[in-house]
Amino acid sequence: MTSLRARLALFGYRWAGVAAYPAVSAFVSLRAARGKEERARKSERYGYASAPRPEGPLIWVHAASVGETNAVVPLIREIARRGVTVLLTTGTVTSATIARSRLENEVIHQYVPLDLKPVVGRFLEYWQPDLALFAESEIWPVTIMELGRRHIPQILVNARLSDRSFRRWSLAPRLAAALFENMSLVIAQSETDGQHFQELGALPVLISGNLKADSDMPPADPLTLARLKAQLAGRNTWAAISTFDGEEKAAAQVHKALKSRLDLVTIVVPRHPERADEIAAMLAGEGLNVARRSRGDSIVADTDIYLGDSIGEMSLFLQLTEIAFVGRSLTASGGQNPLEPAMMGCAILSGGHVGNFRESYQTLARNGSARMVRDPEMLAKAVYYLITNEAARHAMIDAGLETVHQMRGALQATLRGLEPYVNPLTMKARLMPRGGAMTGK
Repeated sequence: MTSLRARLALFGYRWAGVAAYPAVSAFVSLRAARGKEERARKSERYGYASAPRPEGPLIWVHAASVGETNAVVPLIREIARRGVTVLLTTGTVTSATIARSRLENEVIHQYVPLDLKPVVGRFLEYWQPDLALFAESEIWPVTIMELGRRHIPQILVNARLSDRSFRRWSLAPRLAAALFENMSLVIAQSETDGQHFQELGALPVLISGNLKADSDMPPADPLTLARLKAQLAGRNTWAAISTFDGEEKAAAQVHKALKSRLDLVTIVVPRHPERADEIAAMLAGEGLNVARRSRGDSIVADTDIYLGDSIGEMSLFLQLTEIAFVGRSLTASGGQNPLEPAMMGCAILSGGHVGNFRESYQTLARNGSARMVRDPEMLAKAVYYLITNEAARHAMIDAGLETVHQMRGALQATLRGLEPYVNPLTMKARLMPRGGAMTGK
């Protein structure tokens, strides 16, 4: 594909979105019916603002989901501390809940606009950001092109590319180059990610490390934690967290294999809590007694599974155990962030499909804090070994804590990379009155 053809393809994609715009409402309505959109805030997805735009400089930060949102919380707080308004957009109801609970008075939150020209144009015309920061792998062609057309600097922070995404972009290198040339800077998680972005045409590229190593998890409510620990009454526990379809069934198989030998409670925390009814029905069909966090159920003597189907309480569930299997790695692919359970003091188990977090897993495994399993049978053996071998379990926990400590520093590296873009806005914010809404909106 020539450079001209690549630009024509992006131009065609951009205007195809205009043609598709009238049909999008059905898609958004379907998501709302499934609980994946807030009905009262659907208009935000079409670029209509539900909050006033304050005077002064504004930085738009986009974090798609829960992991990305938690990762950029310290970065957002550093920017807000400098007096610059932060507009945070997220793409899921769960991540919006996290934003409200952790950053309620520090940001303006909106749902991210759909990647369609009329929508993105409306959003940018209203908010007029001075800088756009996108977390991890958020690459939306229309949004990138519209920002580029308005000469608004845009930067990928904590950037990563899965092997699958890199292969796909590599099939159309000129198309990738025509898109990535709009990026003012890419701050990548790892050398591998940085090299991939460079090969796709992104310049300049900096390496920061993973912001998730610098992101402390929100603390659990101490009274709730104490109450649940009392209900467990010293029973053995392990957790399957961030699970995808099929991995809850694997957790049930592990529990059934071990319950005759151990007084065991298995904690299951699905990646998407809206699947909780389906998961609870499956577990009951396996003959297991289920207590659900969302319903305030108590853990009693015959409870087999404690289903963590609430939002924003991962730290609570991780503090109920010292062993965590991290999902989207056994029956699904890509993996989920293993640094959270490591920093919460858990020995980590995972399936082998962790391409999205390859460097983190390699580092943890090399330091002895993570082990990979092939199937539910191997997972059951690993859980049994760690429950019954305190020395091995605590060695993994200590190695995980030390590994996370060694990985810290990405926040300061990211801030250094952002200085040429953020410092002028900081000075402007200090010279301008804030608090009022811009006129003409």
